[in-house]
Amino acid sequence: MSYKAYLEVEFMVGFTSIYAFDNAWKTSRFTYYALLALQHRGQESTGIAAYNGMLNHYVAQGFVDNVFNDNVLNLIQGFSSIGYVSSRSNCVCMSYVKKPTELIICTNSLAEELAVKLSNNLSRYDFFEAIEKLVREVNKPITFTALTGSGEAIVFRDFLGLNPLSIGAYGFDYGAVASETSALECIGADPKSDVKPGEAYLFTPYSIRREVLFKTNRKLCSFEYVYFARPDSVIDGVSVYDARYRIGVELAREWPIEADYVIGIPDTALPFAIAYAQTLGLQFHIGFISTGRKYRTAIKPSIFERIVGVQLKLNPIKSVFRGRRIVIVDDSIIRGTTTRNIVSLLKNRVGAKEVHVLVGSPKVMYECPYGVDVPPRDELIAANLSDEEVSYVTGADSFHWLSIDRLSKAIGIDCGELCLGCFTGFYPEVSL
Repeated sequence: MSYKAYLEVEFMVGFTSIYAFDNAWKTSRFTYYALLALQHRGQESTGIAAYNGMLNHYVAQGFVDNVFNDNVLNLIQGFSSIGYVSSRSNCVCMSYVKKPTELIICTNSLAEELAVKLSNNLSRYDFFEAIEKLVREVNKPITFTALTGSGEAIVFRDFLGLNPLSIGAYGFDYGAVASETSALECIGADPKSDVKPGEAYLFTPYSIRREVLFKTNRKLCSFEYVYFARPDSVIDGVSVYDARYRIGVELAREWPIEADYVIGIPDTALPFAIAYAQTLGLQFHIGFISTGRKYRTAIKPSIFERIVGVQLKLNPIKSVFRGRRIVIVDDSIIRGTTTRNIVSLLKNRVGAKEVHVLVGSPKVMYECPYGVDVPPRDELIAANLSDEEVSYVTGADSFHWLSIDRLSKAIGIDCGELCLGCFTGFYPEVSL
């Protein structure tokens, strides 16, 4: 199915939800630390909502630790809380509705619209039927968390499984949910399992109920394993670090290059580069040092911010590169601007003898309707130039991408269970 068949209403969001089953708990601070652990999933806006006899919330643009201080967190205390980080500053991710059913929803798609629909449904149906009717009505792979004015918490993972979601426990109570297992571990919860695609959880002061509302063929986002998720997370049963290490192994088997040193672009591509070097018996070295806060330049909204982010995170160690044949390993190439700047810097200012570029993912050729911030196709370097032309434009001595089959093998999940739309132009069916 083509991209044009969809309305682009989904966007990149990191979710968390904590339910303490005891009103003595103040969970907003736990939510704050979970969001810090998910900051890489969105750096433009954030919000926290909590329930302690009444609903309250706070939403603002910026980094989590800049938005929330002690004064703010003290205003949104409660034994149950939800939160998000988003890669978009101009999209509403959290929305409050007073009537007919009071609730706050946090979602990756049209929060204001979904809040109204869910509020109306909950006034007429039980929780699971209300969720099912909502999802069928919007007919899109939405993921959301919600708090009601009567003290319940709702969690739902999209029916394709595009958005990862894991549930963890404090002792015997399964009361913590987050987009990644690493966020659960950072707040002291033990990850127990993944929320299944199409599965809903209902938390009340007295029970936890869950039900799989939609049984569809899962289509997990392949970019989670390449770029989005933290390496210390486990996504749908697959260690992200192990998957990235295997990507490096597959790169070495597909594109062996004679070189002096192998360098990974920090931070995501480091496991690729380590595995590539070890597989071919080459030397791996740290080649770049970051400055200040870690910016994820691929999800920055403007060209200026991306360039500034690149300069902050990629200052080269000159002695590593000077006079040597270098293999640079990156996680993905979108426009090629960053790569061109790096290659030019290394060859013209630092003095690298050769610079070969390897990419630990297939060519990004198409836009994404599910939240990956991929620019229009006419800006994608791999969609418009041949491999030789990309090498010429970027100044690299050679330029190669990982094939789709090898990516699937490295992740350990069959191509039929992965969303590969940004590479192939074919997207999962979403009709229910």
